[in-house]
Amino acid sequence: MSDAIKHECGIAIVRLLKPLSYYQKKYGTPLYGLNKLYLLMQKQHNRGQDGAGVATVKFDPKVGTPFIDRLRSNDNQPLRHLFDQIYGNFNSIPSKQMEDVAWAKENLPFVGEIYLGHLRYGTHGGNNISFCHPIIRKNNWINRNLILAGNFNLTNVDELFGHLIDLGQHPKGKSDTVTILEKIGHFLDFEVQHLFNGYNVDEGVSNIEITDKINYELDILNILKRSFKRFDGGYVIGGIIGHGDCFVARDPNGIRPAYYYQDDEIVIVASERPAIQTTIKAKYNEIKEIPPAHALVLKKDGRLTIKPFIKEQPLKACSFERIYFSRGTDRDIYKERKKLGYQLARPILEAVNYDFENTVFSFVPNTAEVAFYGMMQGLEDELNKIKLEKIQALGKKIKTKELEKILALRARQEKIAVKDAKLRTFISEGATRDELVSHVYDVTYGIVKNNVDTLVLIDDSIVRGTTLEQSIIKIVSRLKPKRILIVSSAPQIRFPDCYGIDMSKMKNFVAFRALIALVKQTGQEAVLSAAYHRCKLHESLNNVQVKNEVKSLYNLFGYEQISKMIAKIVTPEGTKPRIDVLYQTLEGLHKACPKHTGDWYFSGDYPTPGGNRIANRAFIHYMEGIDARAY
Repeated sequence: MSDAIKHECGIAIVRLLKPLSYYQKKYGTPLYGLNKLYLLMQKQHNRGQDGAGVATVKFDPKVGTPFIDRLRSNDNQPLRHLFDQIYGNFNSIPSKQMEDVAWAKENLPFVGEIYLGHLRYGTHGGNNISFCHPIIRKNNWINRNLILAGNFNLTNVDELFGHLIDLGQHPKGKSDTVTILEKIGHFLDFEVQHLFNGYNVDEGVSNIEITDKINYELDILNILKRSFKRFDGGYVIGGIIGHGDCFVARDPNGIRPAYYYQDDEIVIVASERPAIQTTIKAKYNEIKEIPPAHALVLKKDGRLTIKPFIKEQPLKACSFERIYFSRGTDRDIYKERKKLGYQLARPILEAVNYDFENTVFSFVPNTAEVAFYGMMQGLEDELNKIKLEKIQALGKKIKTKELEKILALRARQEKIAVKDAKLRTFISEGATRDELVSHVYDVTYGIVKNNVDTLVLIDDSIVRGTTLEQSIIKIVSRLKPKRILIVSSAPQIRFPDCYGIDMSKMKNFVAFRALIALVKQTGQEAVLSAAYHRCKLHESLNNVQVKNEVKSLYNLFGYEQISKMIAKIVTPEGTKPRIDVLYQTLEGLHKACPKHTGDWYFSGDYPTPGGNRIANRAFIHYMEGIDARAY
């Protein structure tokens, strides 16, 4: 993705199933769980570089001693900063002393049985440390302490906030993070109190004994059922109760990803499968996916269940996870990204008139490399068909030179654009700053035949088009190709996301800008006003009645028409080569990623009612000139 956007957060949970002394004896350290958490988070650092946090819970603490440790960082390198501080607690402790596991657990922070980690990409708000997870709701009752971290975005925060007020609460904030914490916290309090009221102290059961019974009987699934009833959005939320129960809840459409691994020593949960594979050296088929609308609940005594807590909806797992966000080291994701590129081979060849001799194939940026491999494989397969036809046309009297010429035909693949080290643009003056930004990429000179070759560059997706316009096209134009064909392995991004990706303002999407340009070019401005008024009318309807009124605007023009206008928009003034843009189709996306059908940013088909409202509101903001996200 040449236009970098902020997106999905990452969660990591490590739960030790044996006493700490077991890990000291077997692995030589009581920090086994912490070490695994660090690796689990390090292997998901792609999911969040705005902040990081870790919380630890110690089982069966002595009364009056801390049992929850938490540290968060919003440093420039938050993960490194975070763990430098955490491991700094142990550097001065003699190794012999660390072998005393009971002492280490009682006296040192972050020595415990359960760890919750979080990596943050901020889709809104500042980079204040208060926005970093995990977040805590404290209480003197051990089983009323609640720690949460998640990868989520809710579309109906105002509604949920109002429900908290109806419950009699006075929330200290209105963000979805605070709302979720207080909603779950409210029903946790209710469940604990309900259980407490069921015991009769007069019958000789002490309050301490009652607390132990509550810890055992606490019904986490019931708490989640009551808490999540009205949530509209995409989420994977992990939580720990102060006494040691923990859970991970996944949204009913499976929008956000969650995987887990279990053996007799450890339970691990993460946002990406390869992170678990690396951390625990587990086999691919040993790692399971938490099903949509299900919650993984792990009681303090080790009982693990995975059960539905909310009504399951049609699967709409985020396709952007497959195209770009998740690491490509997952076997299935790797294959899907290759297929996305493979499927574009024939449309690309049609666009360049099957001219292999005068076409150079490459990719930009590095995240598009796997799609490039698939594209090249597709080109080779197409080329083999051509070679076969040429050989068959020669008949039985095949001359060696003719055969050699056919067999020598190759698709010319080269490394053309290389992203240089990040340039710090200290100069703020417009033209000079733009000139500096244009040098983000370096190019390989002397490969492209001047004014003869077509240069094909595959990207994994095109969001805003600004990097193409301000940097990539300007730089590769210096190679003097006759033509530049930009290929996107993802379809046109037309609609805002409201489930965790920072794609919320219509005016930023190059496909939307192309739509507006076409509307104005064809003198149809009236359709914009009509759509605006329909969107305004929908503001007063309930979520179920709201429809996406922006979709009809895109129906005015063909897919290729919009692609051609995008090519014009991203072409810098004075560019000599002809610029064209070719996109993956929706059908191609679904063929390559059949299990991840969440495509609302491409199609406008949102999986929850709140998504339609957000799309309409984003269009209202555009029409009214409001520079703000729509949720």
